[in-house]
Amino acid sequence: AMEAPFRRHRARYKGPAAPPWKETYRRRCMERLRNSRAKLLDRHRQAGERVRGQAVGALLVQEVMEQEWQTLQAAQGSLPSLRGKEALAQMLEDPDELAVLEEIQQELILQEQLVIEEYERSLQFDEECLNAMLDGLDVSDKVICPVCRKNNLTVRNYLVFCQCGLYISTQGMTEGKLRSLLENTVTEHSHRCFHNPEFTVTSGMEEEAASLLMSCPVSLNVEFL
Repeated sequence: AMEAPFRRHRARYKGPAAPPWKETYRRRCMERLRNSRAKLLDRHRQAGERVRGQAVGALLVQEVMEQEWQTLQAAQGSLPSLRGKEALAQMLEDPDELAVLEEIQQELILQEQLVIEEYERSLQFDEECLNAMLDGLDVSDKVICPVCRKNNLTVRNYLVFCQCGLYISTQGMTEGKLRSLLENTVTEHSHRCFHNPEFTVTSGMEEEAASLLMSCPVSLNVEFL
């Protein structure tokens, strides 16, 4: 759970002069938080599923602030040192300094939440990409060649061809269109005939292009591509 924010003393913030340690401390806290991204996301994952939209507690802010305070105190000597588990807010008497600490804390909490939100967004994006890929596999528009029944047909906007030698000029053809064309023709045939139709390619006479012919020994032949 998030530590209670430092007591609000903003109303009593007397002078515009910030304490001399503010900028150094703020900068170091920000840097430490940025460099602890992996640790932060690890804690976020350990915190488990939280109710969507519910603010998550500050996971690393308190620790970062206390570590940087100890570093700063060791360097400057003029700041009160952390004794045991005593919180920063309990050591500072000056309301101006408390207000500065609270301001830095709020900034760090915001930074932490931004990192978590960015991580959540990238997870969602990865998941959506994966789902789109899996959906693509399920409803693949690949069409098996009806002539050789072994290879996938290659379909271009203006051409349908197969390794077996099937080669037909078309206009605005896609895998999806060709698939439904084949399915519809075969389904329609099966409604009035029990024989399996066969597909052949008619070789084009002179100027005529080759076309695909569905033939059946019992019912009519259909040229459809």
